[in-house]
Amino acid sequence: MPSLFDPFTLRGVTARNRIWTSPMCQYSVFDHSGIPQTWHLVHLGSFATGGSGIVFTEATAVNPEGRISPRDTGIWTDEQAEAWRPIVEFIEGQGAVAGIQLAHAGRKASSWPAWGFEDRHGTVPESEGGWRAVAPSAIAFGDFDTPQELDLAGIDGIVADFRAAARRSVDAGFRILELHAAHGYLLHQFLSPIANRREDEYGGSLENRARLLLRIVSAVREEVGDGVPVFVRFSGSDWTPGGWDEQQTATVAGWAQEAGADFFDISSGGIQTGIRIPLEPGYQVPFAEHVRSSAEVDVSAVGLITTPQQAADIVENGSADAVMLARELLRDPHFPLRAAHELGVPIDYWPPQYLRAVWR
Repeated sequence: MPSLFDPFTLRGVTARNRIWTSPMCQYSVFDHSGIPQTWHLVHLGSFATGGSGIVFTEATAVNPEGRISPRDTGIWTDEQAEAWRPIVEFIEGQGAVAGIQLAHAGRKASSWPAWGFEDRHGTVPESEGGWRAVAPSAIAFGDFDTPQELDLAGIDGIVADFRAAARRSVDAGFRILELHAAHGYLLHQFLSPIANRREDEYGGSLENRARLLLRIVSAVREEVGDGVPVFVRFSGSDWTPGGWDEQQTATVAGWAQEAGADFFDISSGGIQTGIRIPLEPGYQVPFAEHVRSSAEVDVSAVGLITTPQQAADIVENGSADAVMLARELLRDPHFPLRAAHELGVPIDYWPPQYLRAVWR
């Protein structure tokens, strides 16, 4: 089996190890422009200097209505793409691969940012910078406003927006694209029977519920050509009877691979409120392992992976091909450098400015 510090290559793009920075929303675009700020440069850059193999951006909206909150980043304009360019250049200059997560929040859009508004819940009203959300069906998420059901022209527009965002991303220098089909956002909403009650070709059967995602995968692959790896983030389970589950994930992952996707980032949950998820170290790893073995595709695992040995075991026992870290990297952006030391693995990518700190 490969080790945690073996390189990983897809379509000619090589990550220096298998410890990757997971997308993490920052809610830090204070002018609501969708343009990444200095915060994003420093935040994402710290993971690159810290040794991550791939550094993914936060969920980056493909159109204004696709933002989770008014403070989210976007890539629906050339100005936004140009603002991403120096961030990408810094990440790549530190030896990491820059990846962007392309997203649309669907019925969970126009929410209050996760910090600074702890007393506010549900949908941000238009008078305070919010907007009407769209979804596969007119079913509200928790106490959010009821979204507008997308018609066929609206669905076509979503596909076009993902295609255009993929082009801008590649032009800005991103070398990996991830499509966000997890955590209860738009593409997951189409996949899950919990949120999708349509009776047309986008609802009902698994083939129909997967149709939008597969159209987007095909459109993105056509737009960016053969040299750019395309990831898909799935929720492996809705954690509720009658919802999305790991077997549907594995089936659709196989279809997505045929449509042009290369790699699958397996998380879970997010489709509805009030779900109790049994949290424990590595609690989502079994979903990644199931998808990997059932669909015979490459996957990463994420969720309460907090120690170097735990991360190494996940890769070395074949549960996943890589690990995505989020909160542990917030606590310690240099986790990969520390993990190499603790596991006794020699590496050659300590930043020269930090060489005096190398463990002896």
